[in-house]
Amino acid sequence: MMKKNKGIALKLSLLILSSISLIFLLIFAYNYYVSRQIILKNIEANARNHASATVHQIDAILRSLEKVPETIVCYLQNFHYDRDDILKLLRSVIDSNPQIYGATIAFEPYAFENRRLFAPYFYQRNGQINFTYIPYEYFYWDWYQIPKELNQPAWTEPYYDEGAGEIIMATYSVPFYRNVSGKRKLIGVVTADISLSWLQKIVASIKIAETGYGFLISKNGAFVTHPNTNFIMNETIFSVAEARADKRMRELGRKMIKGQSGFVPFQSLITGKNCWMVYAPLAANGWSLGVLFPQNELMADIASLNYIVLVLSFGGFLLLLGIIVLITGSLTRPLRALSRAAAKIGTGDLEVELPTLKSRDEVGNLAESFRYMQSSLRKYIADLKETTAAKERIESELRIAHDIQMGMLNKVFPPFPDRKQFDIFAIVEPAREVGGDFYDFFLLADQHLCFVIGDVSDKGVPASLYMAVTKTLIKAMAQQGHPPGEILTRVNRELVSGNTSSMFVTVFLGILDPLTGRVLYANGGHNPPLVIRTQGSVDFLAPTGNALVGALEGLSYETAELVLAPGEALFLYTDGVTEAGNRDAELFSEDQLQESLQGLKTISPNETIEAIKARINAFAAGAPQADDIAMLMIRFQERG
Repeated sequence: MMKKNKGIALKLSLLILSSISLIFLLIFAYNYYVSRQIILKNIEANARNHASATVHQIDAILRSLEKVPETIVCYLQNFHYDRDDILKLLRSVIDSNPQIYGATIAFEPYAFENRRLFAPYFYQRNGQINFTYIPYEYFYWDWYQIPKELNQPAWTEPYYDEGAGEIIMATYSVPFYRNVSGKRKLIGVVTADISLSWLQKIVASIKIAETGYGFLISKNGAFVTHPNTNFIMNETIFSVAEARADKRMRELGRKMIKGQSGFVPFQSLITGKNCWMVYAPLAANGWSLGVLFPQNELMADIASLNYIVLVLSFGGFLLLLGIIVLITGSLTRPLRALSRAAAKIGTGDLEVELPTLKSRDEVGNLAESFRYMQSSLRKYIADLKETTAAKERIESELRIAHDIQMGMLNKVFPPFPDRKQFDIFAIVEPAREVGGDFYDFFLLADQHLCFVIGDVSDKGVPASLYMAVTKTLIKAMAQQGHPPGEILTRVNRELVSGNTSSMFVTVFLGILDPLTGRVLYANGGHNPPLVIRTQGSVDFLAPTGNALVGALEGLSYETAELVLAPGEALFLYTDGVTEAGNRDAELFSEDQLQESLQGLKTISPNETIEAIKARINAFAAGAPQADDIAMLMIRFQERG
C-alpha cells in the first residue's frame, strides 16, 4: 500500500510540474508577445503623434506663407499700381514675414511698362533686406512655368536659385490675371521663397533615442533634408532603393509621394540597423516627412525585464517542486476514498456513506460537494418522476383536446349521399396537437348548402377554443336565414365584444343553391378561393375587400354572388397551403397551387385534395409543418 501511495504522489507531482512548466512557458511567451505589442503600439502612437506634430508645425508655416502671395494677387487683380507700389509692397512683405526668404512679382513679357523682363526681387540675407531684378529669363523656370500651365498656385521642387536668391530654396507661385478686351489674360506670377536650411533645422531637431532621426522628401522623392547631407538635392529615395536593390524601399517611396501615411519596418540609411518608420504627408506642398525609431534601443527595457523574469521563474520552479511533492502525498488518501464512493453513486447507489473529512481545504470542500450532489440527485430523481407524470398528463389532455376538436369537424364523406347536385370534401391538419384552422358545411332550412373555412390568428389550445366559438357562432347565425355578409357582420360583433386576447379569424363563407348553382358568399380577410371552370381555366375569386373577423368593431361585410355551371367547382384553403415551406425557405405559393389545380380539374374533390396534399408533402421534402392546413372543395354536379 505504501508503494502504491508513493507511486500516485510521484505521478501527480510529475504531471503537475510538467503542466505548470508548460503553462509558465505559454504565459511567458504570451506575456512577452503582449508586452512587445503594447510597447510597439505605444511606439507607433508616439511616432504618429511626433510626426503629426512636426507636419502640423511645418504645414502651419507653409500655409501662412501661401497666404502672402495669394493676398498680393488679390491686390494686383483688383487695383491699379505702378513701379513704386510694387517695390513698396514686396519690401513690406519681406520685412513683415521673417519665414519668407524672398518674394517677387514676375510679369509676362511686355505686360508691365512694355518691358520684356520685369521681376523685382526682395530677399533676406544676414539679417538685411536686399533687392535685385531677376536677371535671367525666368519664363522658362519651373516656378513660373508650372503655375502658368496649371492656371493655379503650385509649389516647386527644391532648386538652387542662381542669379537671384543664390541658395537652395523652394518656391510657392501664384498666377494673376486681368480682363483684357473681355478675355482673361495672364499678367504674371507672384512668388514666395523658403530656404531649405530653415526646413533642415526643424527636421534636424527630431531626436529619437540615440540614433533615430527624421528626413523630408519632395513630391518627386528627392531628399530635401537628411542627416547625410550628400543625399540632399543629389539623391532620391528611388535612387537609393535602386542602389541597394531594395524593393520595399521603392514601394515605400511610391506611397510617400502619393501622400499616404503609415508605420512600417525600415533599415536606417545611417546605421544600417532595423528601425520603425512613420511617414506622413505635408498637406501644403505634397512633400512627405519620415521619422525613424531604432528598434533595439526602444526595446531594450523589455529585453532586460524578460531576463529578470526568467531568472526569478526558475527559482520559483524549484521551490514549487518541493511544495508539490509534500502536498500530493496528503491529497491522495482522501481522494481515493471519495473516488470509491463516487463509483458507487455512479451505479445508482445514492445511499452510500461518504468519508467524513475534518479539513476545510479543497479536498474537504470536494467531500462536501459530493455530499451535496448525493442529496441533489435524490431530489432531482424525485422531481423528475413528478415532472414526467405531469408531462404525460398534459400530453394525454392534448390528445383528448385533439380528438374533441377533430370530432367537431364533419369527417363523413359523402356527407349527404342522397344529394346528387353537389360533391364536397374537406380536411384539416393542425401543425400542433390542436390548431386554429377549421371548416364546416351543413344544410339550411331551405335545403341550401352553407359551407365555411377559417383560420384563427394563433395556434395551439387558445386558437382551438377561439375556433370552436367562431364555428358555433357562424352556424347559429346561418340557421337564422341571414345572407353571408350579414352572418359575418353579426359574428364579428359577437367576437369583438370582450375580446381581451386580441385574437381574430379569417373566414370565407358561402351558401350554395343546389337548384341553380348560384353561390352567395362573403370574405372576411381570407385567402381568395379558386374557381375551377369547365372550359379548363382555374382562376382566383376576385377579393371583396372586407377586413378580418373579430379584429375591429362596427365592420359590415358585403355579400357577393357567383354562379357555378354543372361540373364547375370551388377550392377553398388556408394560408398553411400556400405558405408551406421547404428546407430552402421557399414557399409552395399561390402560383403552384393554381398550376396544380389546372391539371386536376376533372377529378373528384376527394381525389383533388389528396393530390394537392401529396404535392405539398413532396415540395416540403421533410421540412416540418409550420402552420395549420385546411382545404375544402365543392363541385356543382347538376341542377335540380
